[in-house]
Amino acid sequence: MLGAEEWKLVINIGDLRKSFPSLAEGRPGANTVFFDGAAGTQICARSLDRMNKAMLDENANFGGMFETSARAGELVAKTRAAIADFFHARDAREIVFGQNMTTLTLALARTFGRRLSAGDEIILTRMDHDANVAPWLSLAEDRGLTVKWLDFSTETFDYELGELDELLTPRTKLVAVNYASNVIGTINDVRTITARAKAVGALVFVDAVQYAPHGVIDVQNIGCDFLVCSAYKFYGPHYGILWGKLDVLEALEPYKVRTAPLHAPDKFETGTKSREGIAGVLGAVEHLQAVGMAPIVAYEEELTRQLIAGLHAIKAVTIHGKGNEGRVPTLALTVQGKSPADVAKAMGRQRINVWHGHNYGWEPVKRLGLLETGGVVRVSLAQYNTREEVDYFLGKLDEFVS
Repeated sequence: MLGAEEWKLVINIGDLRKSFPSLAEGRPGANTVFFDGAAGTQICARSLDRMNKAMLDENANFGGMFETSARAGELVAKTRAAIADFFHARDAREIVFGQNMTTLTLALARTFGRRLSAGDEIILTRMDHDANVAPWLSLAEDRGLTVKWLDFSTETFDYELGELDELLTPRTKLVAVNYASNVIGTINDVRTITARAKAVGALVFVDAVQYAPHGVIDVQNIGCDFLVCSAYKFYGPHYGILWGKLDVLEALEPYKVRTAPLHAPDKFETGTKSREGIAGVLGAVEHLQAVGMAPIVAYEEELTRQLIAGLHAIKAVTIHGKGNEGRVPTLALTVQGKSPADVAKAMGRQRINVWHGHNYGWEPVKRLGLLETGGVVRVSLAQYNTREEVDYFLGKLDEFVS
């Protein structure tokens, strides 16, 4: 563990917080503890600057024979290239933009369903956000597919990978899995899951929404066929990004208007793209590149250790999830004798933003046996949070419990 002086060499939290205008003195965020990053982070200055420039200097539809349209097209191309680098993709044409991860997944599921037949099998998980569950359940209902479930242990909070081989068959067409849990915070071994799915010829769809702000994504190393995330979870605007292997994308036939392009990625991007959204995505990636993912990961790990240690000292609190290792800084809590809603409300009165309920993690909260009792309190850290904020939260939570 690094000492205080060594941490200053890794990341300067004072300077970093200046990258987020909503935290500036005089704004409401200056006195707010944002422990709600898993639902959406504060937007960085680079993203806002890019969006402002897009609406002022690059505000035209694409493909026109004039300068403003050309600049708009250049913006999209530059952003695709930046995201391709962010994902370690081989080709910028593998990057598809959309309103958000949920919308992209619903559209991809409908498109993918065109190649499936009754009796084909898909594997879903008991740990994922409903945006990587419900679209596939709807597809299964429409196409007569067989749905199988990969469970996780409520002791280790990892997937039961020993069961995966029993679930996979030659009829398995798709495995939809999450990189990290938006409820319990587990980072999953998506590389191993992908390798086993590939052995039976299945495609793999990875929900990386919760992992993207907290770790390096390398789709070549994972070996998956699709990976999706949302920029507003990594300090950008409300916009979604889908990566897919180029040959797989080209083989799919999306639902589109007749005049839309025939090739990826444009054939998947319905209607007029949001150039301000795309510009904001570029700014968010530039922010992460400027700070560096290694310092971000190291700093967030230290904050998480501090938070977990403090929570263990409050006897009425139970953490539903792993210890310090193998997790993102998202924790699910319950407090003995207190409903999650009451805890969240009490923290809100202290200007501490946390979430409660199932947080769209219907399956994991149900698996934990907490759905009927109001779900969990979700505390999720981000790179702009501080040690002082963690101490403040722990003190206020202890006061409320006591």
